[in-house]
Amino acid sequence: MRMANPITAALARARGKNLHVWTAGYARWLARSAPARARAAFASGPRHLLFAFCDHYEPHWRNTDLGIAAARVRAWLDGYPTLTAPFRDSEGRPPRHSFFFPGEEYQPGYLDALASLARRGLGEVELHLHHHDDTPDGLRAKIADYLRLYDGHGHLTRTDGKLRYAFIHGNWCLANARPDGRWCGVDAELPLLFDTGCYADFTFPAAPDASQPPIVNQIYWPEGDLGRRRAQDAGVPARVGEVRRDRILMIEGPLAFALRPGRMLAPRIENAAVTADDPPTPARVRSWVRQGIHVEGRPEWVFVKVHTHGAPEKQGAAMLGEGGRMLHEELTTRYNDGARWRLHYVTAREMFNIAIAAMEGKNGDPGAFRDHVLPPPPIATA
Repeated sequence: MRMANPITAALARARGKNLHVWTAGYARWLARSAPARARAAFASGPRHLLFAFCDHYEPHWRNTDLGIAAARVRAWLDGYPTLTAPFRDSEGRPPRHSFFFPGEEYQPGYLDALASLARRGLGEVELHLHHHDDTPDGLRAKIADYLRLYDGHGHLTRTDGKLRYAFIHGNWCLANARPDGRWCGVDAELPLLFDTGCYADFTFPAAPDASQPPIVNQIYWPEGDLGRRRAQDAGVPARVGEVRRDRILMIEGPLAFALRPGRMLAPRIENAAVTADDPPTPARVRSWVRQGIHVEGRPEWVFVKVHTHGAPEKQGAAMLGEGGRMLHEELTTRYNDGARWRLHYVTAREMFNIAIAAMEGKNGDPGAFRDHVLPPPPIATA
C-alpha cells in the first residue's frame, strides 16, 4: 500500500479546515496591528476590556418538544442570576448576556423569560435567524415580522421611531457565504439588513467553516458592492475620525492559533466558541485578550466578543456552572485590577455604541458611552 505524501496529507487537512480562506488575512492582521498592540501594552494608565458574550440562543436546538425547550429557558431564568451574583465589573455591573434569539423559534413565554433577565440588567435580546433558499422579499418579510414580535415584549432599541437590532446569521452563512449555497439564498443580505434596522453583525468568526471571511480580528465597515455575495469579505477597519452611517458595522470576535494543553506541536484554531467540551479556561481568556481587537487609533479599548449555543442542556449546565464561574473569575481578577485593566461587561448594543464613540474620537472610560447612539430597549428601563 502506498503511503500518502505527508505534505499532500497536511495540505488536505488544512483545506478541510478551510485555513486557506483566512490565514493570509490573519498574517496581514498580525503584521498591521502589532505596533498598536505593543504600544497599548506598555502605555501608562489602565487598558479597558469590553467583554460581550453573544449567545446563539436556540431553545429548540435539535428538539421540537415545547416542554423541553421551555425547561431550557427556565434553566437560564433560574441559573443566570445565581451565576452572576458574585461578579461585578469596574462599574459595578454584573455580567451581561446578549441572547441572539432565532425568530423562527418564537414562543411568547421564551421572550417573556428573557425580558425578566433584561429588567435585572443581566442582558438584552437581539435577532438570530436561520433561513434557506430565501428571496430578498421573503427575508425582508420574515425580519419585519420577528422584529414586531420582539418589540411586543419590550426588546430591541429604537432611533427616530425605527426598530434597531444586532444580527447573527444562522449557520454562519451571511450574504450567501457557503460555497454550496445552502442556508441563505440572498446575496444582497448586508444592505437588506441595514434597510430593516440592523446596526451591526456579530456572526464571525466562523472558522473552520468555509463562511469565514478573510478579514480577521477586526471591527470594520464592509465596502465595495454591498449587494454581492459575501460582501463582508472586503472592508476597511473602523478608525478614529471615520464613521459611516449608510451600512452595518462588522464586529468580529477573536480568531487565532493556540497551543493545545500538553501538546506543543498540535496547534488548534481558537475561534472564541465557548462549549462544555471547550470551556473558557484562563488560557483561552488570555488568548482572546491578546488579539487586541480595537478601533484603530484607540488600542487601549480592547473588544472581546465570544459566542456559544447556551440553550441545550449540556452547554447550559456548563455556562451556568463551572465554565461560567471560571470565565468570570478570570475576567474579574486578571482584567479588573484598576491599575493595568478595567473590565466592562457589555451587551452587543453597548459594544456597538462604544465602538462608534471611539470612531468619533471619544476617550477616557468607555463605560460612559454604553448608550451613546442607541438607547436601551424599553424592557431594560421598565
